Order: sequence, then structure tokens, then C-alpha cells
Amino acid sequence: MGTRKNRYYRRSRIAEKQFRRLIKAFAMDFTATDAAELTGLSLRSVNAIYLKIRQRIAEQCEAQSPFRGEVEIDESYFGPKRVRGKRGRGAGGKTIVFGVFKREGQVYTQIVPDVKKNTLRKAVRGKVGMDTIIHSDGWPGYDGLVDVGYAKHLRVNHGDNEFADGTNHINGIESFWAFAKHRLTKFKGVARHTFYLHLKETEFRFNHRRDSLYHVLLKLLREDPI
Repeated sequence: MGTRKNRYYRRSRIAEKQFRRLIKAFAMDFTATDAAELTGLSLRSVNAIYLKIRQRIAEQCEAQSPFRGEVEIDESYFGPKRVRGKRGRGAGGKTIVFGVFKREGQVYTQIVPDVKKNTLRKAVRGKVGMDTIIHSDGWPGYDGLVDVGYAKHLRVNHGDNEFADGTNHINGIESFWAFAKHRLTKFKGVARHTFYLHLKETEFRFNHRRDSLYHVLLKLLREDPI
């Protein structure tokens, strides 16, 4: 007896009903182990499918158009809590993530090698339209954005214990960093080679925080099956 066609997973032997249960488990942020127990699929199969879903999510995130209006930009550090030697920006052993948050909207993240001006400027120009009002902290790596054509650049100086001044703040992107770090701690350490996909999944979940993630994923995979 042939297997029923699965609209979400090409050449799959998994029945669509069973696959939808797995998508629901993913949407509810179940671990692969828990999802395997729930669906009756092998852990190996669930891990393989989770990987494919995360790859599709990452592609969707990277396809976002440049942000416009008012945005907040910042970087954060992911990795061991305590690293001997350096502290703060440039702390050794950590993965540096640059983020753009559109006010009242979505976030975009990118892993960067350092926080030097050329690196950050390239990241900004890749995802922020030139007619945008940019909010950042006082890090010198963000110097000169108006000089290269951006409409307006407002800064809040955390070094002077200045965290908000009316609409001039970066509370939005900082709320995402808190969300991301809280979520990723449940994995008890994410391998460096898979960190990008977990980061993009976290970005995707944040951007759809007001939506039914289950239905968002079904639509995504129906339009572009894994």
C-alpha cells in the first residue's frame, strides 16, 4: 500500500497527519526527544526534520527586506557566562551577534566576526534602508552613519548610566537579546556549528510572537516543502 502524499515534506514516508503533529511539537518548542515520544517517530528522523525546518526558517529570515522607519541597532555576546581575561565588548570565546530591531516590528540578526566600524557599517547597510532613523548606544563602531547617508542617528550613552531619553532608547533590541538568551539556555549549550540555525529560529519565533507559529510554519512548508 503506497504512502499518502505529504504536502510539507517531499518524498516523505511520514503520513501528513503525523507530520503535522511534529510541526505542532516544533511550534510548541518541544525538544527533539520529547517530539519523538509524542509522535512515535525515531529520534534520528525528528532531528533530521528539525534541521530541515530550521534551514527553511533561516532562509525565510535572510529574505527579509531592508528595514525602514525607526530602527534600533546593537550587538550582543553569546557563549560561556564566564571567560577568563576580557570582559564586555570583545570578550573572548563568545559569538558576537549584531541585531536590527524595527520599532513595533521585527528583528534581524547576523553573526559578525568583530565590532569594528567597517564590520558594523557593512551589517547596517545590508539590512537598514538609507531613509531610516537609527537608534544605538554610544559604541564608536557606530560612528559616521549619517556621514554615509543615513537620515538620522540618535544615541544613548550607557556608559553615563543613560538608558532612555523619551523615544531615544534601544529597549526593543535589548528585549530581544533577553528573549534569545533565555530561550537558548534551555539547550544547555549550543554547538558553534549549529548556533546560526538556533539563532535564526529564535529570531523567527520572536518575529511571530503574536501569531500562531503552528499555522505560520504550515503555510511556510506548504509553499516551500522541505
